[in-house]
Amino acid sequence: MVMPNIAAFIAWGLITALFFSNGWLPNAKFAALIVPMAHVLLPVLIGYTGGRMVHAQRGAVVGAVATIGLVVGSDSPMFFGAMIVGPLTAYALKLVDGLTTGRIRPGFEMLVENFTAGIVGGLAALAGVLAIGPVMRIFTDAAGAGVRFLVEHHLLPAAAILIEPAKVLFLNNAINHGVLGPLGIAESSDSGKSILFMLETNPGPGLGILLAYLCFGPRALRPSVPAAMAIQFLGGIHEIYFPYVLMKPTMVLAAVCGGAAGIATFLVTGVGLVATPSPGSIFAYLAETPRGDHSGVLAGVVVAAIVSFVVGSLLLGFGRLARDEEGI
Repeated sequence: MVMPNIAAFIAWGLITALFFSNGWLPNAKFAALIVPMAHVLLPVLIGYTGGRMVHAQRGAVVGAVATIGLVVGSDSPMFFGAMIVGPLTAYALKLVDGLTTGRIRPGFEMLVENFTAGIVGGLAALAGVLAIGPVMRIFTDAAGAGVRFLVEHHLLPAAAILIEPAKVLFLNNAINHGVLGPLGIAESSDSGKSILFMLETNPGPGLGILLAYLCFGPRALRPSVPAAMAIQFLGGIHEIYFPYVLMKPTMVLAAVCGGAAGIATFLVTGVGLVATPSPGSIFAYLAETPRGDHSGVLAGVVVAAIVSFVVGSLLLGFGRLARDEEGI
């Protein structure tokens, strides 16, 4: 569901890195593309692709219709929800088609097929509006409460267990700006810096995962990785590597290990940032680093990248799994 749409993710990442308010070429008119692409276009593409995999073009159509219900029902980008509801709705239509096949009078086939698809897709969209929004709000509140508990009990490296999986579900902004940001501002006002600004924004784990895909991922996917690395590490648009994790969910372990290693390094070196780096690029990191902390900050980023690369490479079988899938 994700791989066929990587080009769309890269297009969105480039537009975001270049034209949003803190980008390289800020432009409000072009930046107006960012939110509709992330909240509507990309989830619908994933839902469409998932539906097509299950029930050809008819499944693709109802998958896209059902995904719109998720888009309306939640404030967060519904990538993970689209991966579920697209194929599920297409499968429901496939079951309905199985009941009607051979039982329609000649001349009414198109009428019945269009109405059954419309009814199934419409009901799925309504269910998305009514159910998914509240579920996502509960999930976001729970994740925020968990991170707050770890922060208050001085278990910061363990925070990666909650932060990294939540990030790849596109809840990174909710956690960073809704929980870690306010806590970090309070700490920074007293000590002049805070490690809390670095828990979610570290570009190291994402860089390591992309490096693992570049070296050991599916050969068809590797050409897209260098652009994603530039967007993620230099542009600070972490969302660009989330699809690479979602296409192989066990890769979230690489993100968790890298994130925890980076946080532990920040703790050992006693570094922090003066404000939230937005976006989370290496340039923003260095710009927000107080004098004397640059070596520790860079060490945390490098360690996180190395650990996530090693774990990600193990999960990818050092290229063996990709060769097996390609029949080499």
